[in-house]
Amino acid sequence: MKHNIVLIGFMGSGKSSVGELLAKRLSYKFCDSDRLIENKAGQTISRIFDSYGEEYFRDLESKLLEEMQTSLDYAVLSTGGGMPLREKNMQLLRELGYVVYLKASKKTTIKRLRGDRTRPLLKGEDFEQRVDRLLTVRIPIYEKAAHKIIETDDKTVNEIVAEIIEEWTAIAGKED
Repeated sequence: MKHNIVLIGFMGSGKSSVGELLAKRLSYKFCDSDRLIENKAGQTISRIFDSYGEEYFRDLESKLLEEMQTSLDYAVLSTGGGMPLREKNMQLLRELGYVVYLKASKKTTIKRLRGDRTRPLLKGEDFEQRVDRLLTVRIPIYEKAAHKIIETDDKTVNEIVAEIIEEWTAIAGKED
């Protein structure tokens, strides 16, 4: 396994916040897949969805993961919420590093995302139903993709980071 930690989970699960602090504490590089895609495409995720559709965006995610296979090491990668949905991506994520699923309850997720208008898959009516439908599909995929599942409800970013570091230190120590 490469020396990378890959954070997966639903929108609003804390992947970016946890990822930035985790990378800092480990002296690793921090990468956010959505930001990398936006920089390469020269437009926001919302605009990519509006202009080209979800499949096109998922293709960009797959291409990014393939490119990272040979270049990413000693990094924390925060992924977009849908990145593990494709079986191919799930496998690439697991090859890329230690996959941690940041799992938030439906209640916590709704609380964190209510009012967020930047998420293309949550736009429109019936916000809570959209979240519920997406979680129903995604939770089993996240669980299958993950090496480790961390419940994030009622935990601070510092507590989550400490839990990941403790686990990672034990794993990395076995490999060296």
